[in-house]
Amino acid sequence: MADRTGGRRRAASALAAIFVVLALGACTGGSVDPASRFEPVDAAYSDEVAEQLDEVLEQAVALSGSSGGVAGVWAPWAGGWTGASGTVDFREKSRPVTEETGFRLTTVTSEITCLILLRLVDAGAVALDDPVAEYVDRVPGLEGITLEQLCRHTSGLADYYPGLEAHFVTNPERIWSPNELIAGGLATKPTGEPGEVWSYSRTGVLLLARALEEATGRDWDQLAEEYVFEPLGLDDTEIPPPGDSSHQGLLGAYAAGTGGDGKTDCAVIHDDTSQSSSIGAAAAGATSDLDDARRLSEAFATGVLVGERSARELWTTEHLGGDAPVWEQFGLGGAEYGPMRGTAGESAGSLTAAFTDPETGLTVVVALNNSTSGAAFVRETAFALASIGSKTKAIEGREQPLVELPWSLEQATTKMQEIAVCPIEPEAAEAAGEEPAEG
Repeated sequence: MADRTGGRRRAASALAAIFVVLALGACTGGSVDPASRFEPVDAAYSDEVAEQLDEVLEQAVALSGSSGGVAGVWAPWAGGWTGASGTVDFREKSRPVTEETGFRLTTVTSEITCLILLRLVDAGAVALDDPVAEYVDRVPGLEGITLEQLCRHTSGLADYYPGLEAHFVTNPERIWSPNELIAGGLATKPTGEPGEVWSYSRTGVLLLARALEEATGRDWDQLAEEYVFEPLGLDDTEIPPPGDSSHQGLLGAYAAGTGGDGKTDCAVIHDDTSQSSSIGAAAAGATSDLDDARRLSEAFATGVLVGERSARELWTTEHLGGDAPVWEQFGLGGAEYGPMRGTAGESAGSLTAAFTDPETGLTVVVALNNSTSGAAFVRETAFALASIGSKTKAIEGREQPLVELPWSLEQATTKMQEIAVCPIEPEAAEAAGEEPAEG
């Protein structure tokens, strides 16, 4: 067990450091738009490019079995595009999706938690190599694990989500305590010794959030507001209260059932629209919209919110291992695919991806409301959108940069088709949106 006296001393020094940083932050004032460094032009893409992007989004909605989806592609040298397809859910008289429709961030939420960690490191409140057990001393099995490893997903702790996914999908409104979810991960066979191998783990991110709360005496919402939301002006991003499962205005959420043989049963679709954020919490429970998700992605990819040293730590990457291509790397809380940095993830009924090229500013965000095909599907959708966006012609007076993506539009759309588990005909999705409700 960790030395509780030492933990209290560190918590006290952490609070002192936080007060100093908050005071400094108050002097700077205002919010930061990470896109400003790219000097983005205020223009719309050509009709031809917009039609290509619309087609990819519509294809993604149909292939994933979603009722609808929303996406945005921004190329600072050429302008931007936002699009919406389908309806917010499959219910009778459902509303059409709009470009302002909110959605679940899924595991993109982890970027927020890891940014909080790095900002507290900059403040001197915690250190990346601090043992988790120094702060979380009532959870066994954390020996040798550091705060950094929790964000890098090299802690060896198994992800709680796969083992509990069926429960989340069939009973989405149940409120889960972080202790239950962490226990679920700890009860699963470890993926390796601390620091040995990469293996994505929501369990680790929840433990990180717990450690940061213990270290500062403040809850996640307060830390996120001070260190991420307020500086970036993220007015429409939050983790809703666990007991509020209504989530009015968001994309719905759906997932196929599982048959007696353990295989996906596309004939059974679970409606997970009303669900508790406790399923993902600080690892995957936030909601957002296109503009906020764009700002978060740009800030995360560029490291604009953290100091120079922390920015280097953020994107000191390692190969994912196994059969992954050499251009697939993982940093401190996010992945790097060629020049694009960010996250593609899933939660019960939802898929979301957000990526930014820190050199050119090319940014892609996409959200779909059927999780059956998994995170790889929404990642390939983002890759397809990025391929189109990377080739947009610069407006007069601007130079078109060379964005070297290690995939083509054809490769990405082909993989979308291969990965799709329960595709539906576009006409079926359109039929679900007939006679939209007024207002």
